[in-house]
Amino acid sequence: MVVRMRHTKSQTASRRSHHALTAPKFTVDAKTGSAHLRHRVDMSTGMYKGRKVIDVVAKVAKKQKKA
Repeated sequence: MVVRMRHTKSQTASRRSHHALTAPKFTVDAKTGSAHLRHRVDMSTGMYKGRKVIDVVAKVAKKQKKA
């Protein structure tokens, strides 16, 4: 048999104080002005930290060829 202790309203509220949702943080690219999530590749340009890591044009062409 499990006996559970009761919690006061203040204990419950203190626990729930960490459950708040936060809006995602966006970064605006200085060169193109497009917004993207922080620490993620900008999918409109394929750039991350000033380097081109994804060839967006080739990716779109591959998708069209597949369809």
